[in-house]
Amino acid sequence: MLNQQFNGIRLREGRLYRGTTITDLAEELSITKQMISKYENNKAIPPFDTVQKISEFLKFPFQYFYEDTIKVNSGSTFFRSLLTTGKKEREMQYDRAKYLTIIRVLLEEYVDFPNLDIEQFQSSNEDDIEEITKRLRDYWSLGNEPISNLVLLLETRGFTVSSLALEKANIDAFGTQYIVNDKVYETIVLGSDKQSFYRRQFDLAHELGHKILHDSNLDLTSISKEEFREIENEAHDFAACFLLPRDGFGRDVSIYPTDLEYYKVLKKKWNVSIGAMVMRAYKLNIIGASTYQYLQRQISVKKWRTKEPFDDVKEMATPVGMKQAIELLIENEHITAKDFLKELSDKYHLSLHHAEVEQLLGLDKNYLKPETPEFSDNVVSINDLKSKKDN
Repeated sequence: MLNQQFNGIRLREGRLYRGTTITDLAEELSITKQMISKYENNKAIPPFDTVQKISEFLKFPFQYFYEDTIKVNSGSTFFRSLLTTGKKEREMQYDRAKYLTIIRVLLEEYVDFPNLDIEQFQSSNEDDIEEITKRLRDYWSLGNEPISNLVLLLETRGFTVSSLALEKANIDAFGTQYIVNDKVYETIVLGSDKQSFYRRQFDLAHELGHKILHDSNLDLTSISKEEFREIENEAHDFAACFLLPRDGFGRDVSIYPTDLEYYKVLKKKWNVSIGAMVMRAYKLNIIGASTYQYLQRQISVKKWRTKEPFDDVKEMATPVGMKQAIELLIENEHITAKDFLKELSDKYHLSLHHAEVEQLLGLDKNYLKPETPEFSDNVVSINDLKSKKDN
C-alpha cells in the first residue's frame, strides 16, 4: 500500500540492507547526518528529488520508501560463527531473510509447499543432544543412514531455504523464525561464496540445531560471550550428532579409525568433512586424545584445513523449492513476471526491482525482467475501403 507520506522505517531498512552507514548516505546526498536521522525517524520529510537520489543510490524502487511494512513477527537470528559476525554484517542480512519469507507467503497463494514438520517435534527438557538428534532422526524416518542432501531434506520438511552471495566471508549461514498471518516460517539463508557441498551440509545442520535446541525469542544482545560460545557449541554438537549418528557412523569409523585415507572413503559415504568426522570419532571415544591430536596434525600437514579431498568434485547442493515455485507459475502462464512483482507490491507492500527478487530466489539473471512491448513505427496504413473500390 502506497502512503501519502515518506516512510522513514523503510529508509533505514533499505540502508541497512545495503550495508550503508548514515555517514555514507549523508555524503552521497550532500546533507547532514542529523537530517538523515530525521528522515529515518519520520521527523522530517525529504523532498522529491532527494527520494529519487536515495532510490538510485540504494537500488530500491521509488515507491518502496512510501509503503507501509506488513506485520512480520521475527525471533532471534542465529548466525553460523556468531562470535565473529559483526553487528553491521548481521544487520545487512536481517531483511534479506524477512523479504524472502514474504515472497514465500505470496507464492503460497499459488503453490502448495510442504508443511513445516518440526512443530510436532518437541525436545522437551532433554539435555542430551545425542538423544535429541536420535529422536529427530526417528521422527523424520532417517534411521542411522547418511543424509545425502540436507538442503533438499529441509525443504521437503517445510523450511524456507535460500542461497545468497552474502559478501562477507565469515557469514556461512543464518536462520530466523518468522510469523506472518499467524503462520510460522523457519527461514535459513546459506552463503554461496567459497563453499563446498560438505561444509554446506554442516552449516545447515548447525542452523537446524539452533532451531531445535534454542528459544527463537532469545535476546542475543543480552547474553555474555561465554553464553554465545555455549550456544554455538551446542549447535555444533547437534550438527555432528545429527549428520553422523552414533550407531551408524560409529560402526563404520571403528573399522580403521586412525587411517586418514579411510576417512576419505567415509567422506564419500557420510557427506561430511574429514575434520568433522575425526572430531566425532573422538567425541564417541573411538579414538583417544593422543590419536586425535596426531590426526589433527596430519590434517594440517596435508593442508586440509582450507581444502579437503573431493571438496571441488562434488557439486554444491542448492535450494530448489522457491525457484521451482516461481518457474512453475510463470512457465505455465499462471502469472507474468510483471504481475508477480506487482502483487508483491500491492498485497505485501514490498516493491523490489526484479534483480533483487532474482537473487533472493536463485533465478537466472533477468528471469523476472518485464518484457518491453514492441511497437510498430508505422503510423498510417492503406485504407481498406479504398482498396476494395479500386479492385
